[in-house]
Amino acid sequence: MARSLDGLILAPVADQAPGQVGTRTRFTYHEQDGGIWAEYAGGDVVRGHLVGTREGDRLDFRYVQLKTDGTTASGHCVSAVVELPDGRVRLEETWEWESQPGSGTSVVEQVTGQAP
Repeated sequence: MARSLDGLILAPVADQAPGQVGTRTRFTYHEQDGGIWAEYAGGDVVRGHLVGTREGDRLDFRYVQLKTDGTTASGHCVSAVVELPDGRVRLEETWEWESQPGSGTSVVEQVTGQAP
């Protein structure tokens, strides 16, 4: 199992569609006793929260966010936790909106300069 996500800051490696999470978004993760949660903001997202569970290297969580245009959105995501050769953490994500049509994949990685 990859190391704990607690206290790590992760960011997307590529922009998604406009109005969604992008490279300027930062996620601050927390983990305790099989539970995971994070706060996120940046880019088109004013404030977002996710909450879910971790079993081994698999995360399963729901997310909700407030965007700069005043709208909200929510969805479901399953992520694989991968440890990169340089010791940083990567999450390979498959997500789907629950509040609107759409689904996809994304990758977030631990921000460079953070201690492994």
